[in-house]
Amino acid sequence: MAAEQTNESNLLAPLAGEVIRIDHVPDPVFAQKMMGEGFGIQEPSSGEIVAPVSGEVTVTTSSKHALGIRTDDGLEVLLHLGIDTVELKGEPFDLESAKHDRVTAGQHLGSMDIDAVRDAGKDPTTIVVVTNSADRLDSLAVQGGRCDAGDVAAAATLRG
Repeated sequence: MAAEQTNESNLLAPLAGEVIRIDHVPDPVFAQKMMGEGFGIQEPSSGEIVAPVSGEVTVTTSSKHALGIRTDDGLEVLLHLGIDTVELKGEPFDLESAKHDRVTAGQHLGSMDIDAVRDAGKDPTTIVVVTNSADRLDSLAVQGGRCDAGDVAAAATLRG
């Protein structure tokens, strides 16, 4: 008998803070789910960034504020550090992964200087979104509440 395949996948909190539903993120593009289903981490208490999922890094940005990862089961996950932080030209960020790197869920990816983000007048709320939600997700159950980096923040049910 073949091993039973699961149709669920966990998404981890990329940093410590308060897990919130995507529609509560203070950015209308994300809150209206234009980029897909996901969640936010509000009021981050630590700038250590970990991978929310395991997979291949597919997108990096010169401004170091975002990273895309494709999981082995086909989820395309975007990690977006802060709101409107592309304008900071990478200054408060240190992401150590490059395109085509393999990462493991919970693996250290780098850091965000939360104070520098706030001092620049930006919101450090960090967003994790499944950009191919319409094709790959049946549902996403967000845990909510305080979390540490690497804690399960959401459970995705994948389309069969």
